[in-house]
Amino acid sequence: MLRENPFTSDWLGARRDDSRRPRGGMSYVMGVSGEPLRFMTVPAMLDRAVSKYGGSDAAIFAESQERISWSELKRRSDEIAAGLLALGVERGDRVGIWAPNRLEWLLVQFGSARIGAILVNINPAYRASELDYTLKKTACRVLVMARGLKSSNYIETFNTLAPEISSAQGGEPLTLGGYPSLEHVVLIGSGPDHPGMLPFDQLGRLGGPAQRNRLEGLSERLDPDDAINIQFTSGTTGQPKGATLSHFNIVNNARGCRDCMQLGEDDLLCIPVPLYHIFGMGMGVLVCVASGATMVFPGESFDPEATLRAVADYRCTALHGVPAMFLGQLEHPDFHKYDLSSLRTGIMAGSPCPVATMRRVISDMHLSQITIAYGMTETSPISFQSDVDDTLERRVSTVGRVFPHLEVKIIDRSGRMVPVGSQGELCTRGYAVMLGYWDDPEATREAIDAAGWMHTGDLATLDPEGYCNIVGRLKEMLIRGGENIYPREIEDYLIRHPKVMESQVFGVPDPHLGEEVCTWIKLKPGMTATEEEIRDFCRGQIAHFKVPRYVRFVDELPATVTGKAQKFLMRQKMIEELGLPEGKTA
Repeated sequence: MLRENPFTSDWLGARRDDSRRPRGGMSYVMGVSGEPLRFMTVPAMLDRAVSKYGGSDAAIFAESQERISWSELKRRSDEIAAGLLALGVERGDRVGIWAPNRLEWLLVQFGSARIGAILVNINPAYRASELDYTLKKTACRVLVMARGLKSSNYIETFNTLAPEISSAQGGEPLTLGGYPSLEHVVLIGSGPDHPGMLPFDQLGRLGGPAQRNRLEGLSERLDPDDAINIQFTSGTTGQPKGATLSHFNIVNNARGCRDCMQLGEDDLLCIPVPLYHIFGMGMGVLVCVASGATMVFPGESFDPEATLRAVADYRCTALHGVPAMFLGQLEHPDFHKYDLSSLRTGIMAGSPCPVATMRRVISDMHLSQITIAYGMTETSPISFQSDVDDTLERRVSTVGRVFPHLEVKIIDRSGRMVPVGSQGELCTRGYAVMLGYWDDPEATREAIDAAGWMHTGDLATLDPEGYCNIVGRLKEMLIRGGENIYPREIEDYLIRHPKVMESQVFGVPDPHLGEEVCTWIKLKPGMTATEEEIRDFCRGQIAHFKVPRYVRFVDELPATVTGKAQKFLMRQKMIEELGLPEGKTA
């Protein structure tokens, strides 16, 4: 039975009609809606939530037992906004955040948005070289960072990049040779002070009446088309690319996501996915802002049992995750000890979803209205999502139908639309397409054509009802547990090994993570090496999820007559050698 929701009735009515079916036998669909797009900023959406839900819980952090209401979230994020103004941050300046799922992340997200600063999301798993690239590429003026996560010591990592910070004077703008734009580093968490780093608690106290009085005026002058967020994703150059999103992009995509799940103020959404990712920040946080639902964060990073415990303790009604997260919970030895009967809906996305996993999620986790979503960071992110009332078969075998206000076409290699049912590259056009890649006009032109179509690089099909199935990828990017990985990054690092002549990196199927990283390596003449030696070379230098699980040494790498690597042959060989099943996915 569908929930009654006065904010979604028109939208859902439009979703149920035939408007999203391909016409004329060709693979083109357009999402229509009785609910118009809103030309609104993130601060305006938060203000609306505060006016409607005020004293209700906005967020619960299960690990620290912190709760914060909508009114308190606005008050405290405004303190951060005023503190950033006191540091000299202006509209359009970049503020980086390098931290796991903590309350401070939300405060910086909304505080930076309030004054029009652009938030740069930095992956908590990044190592020194990746952090260095991100800070330089975006010219961050402020970096807000945690002390560390698990075995990663962020302070030590930063000190290796900018050792001169240890002699900096407290409170004064920094002068760091490698980072001329970076004036302030703000440190999250309790512990000893560090030279040159401002404690986060002090940031909230920096702003005085002059800064606080400016906030309302600054918010009113923001343009919904302004850039508000830079999300790094791998790309064709082998280096991460900064997908730049606007208020208009992410506000409207979050509203569509809310309506698709029929999420309302009585819901509690469990968010184990990372905030640095568009899944956590957009489909999690902003969906709750749009609906009044309470965010529940099980911990700083994903842990299956902590997630199960949070769902049971707080009676969550919705749960997000990539397939590997759901599988980790289902296979936890104490799974049956937790009462998950409160669950109803949520989103499984981020990587191809095994049909068998989807069926278990519906039957064993009580997620009768779980939805599948497809998209990419560059499209804010969702462009297809299943409906809560779609048949089980539709929800386990497709990624749903096109989102409202978006167009999708599927084309062949010459750019012509293919007939319904035929494979081709999926292209998306509409409000959700990013502004572009930060400071990379060439990559932007490669991704978004002159007519505004975002070329996803994904191979897809559309059926006569408009349901989409993702069948592969044109681009070589692989997805491990929801993390986008571009092989070129790893290949460029492996070639630094003194014994490696050439390497090729590709993905092989994995029942838990979707894909795992595999590399074939040709060593220099006379050299020998072990698999563990290669992995040790990578550990601590590149993000843990990029370290190859499978390493093979070969005399020659398969290639065409023109020298192009034939990774499909390598992949096929590894699947056969390892006996890996290629399960059906949606």
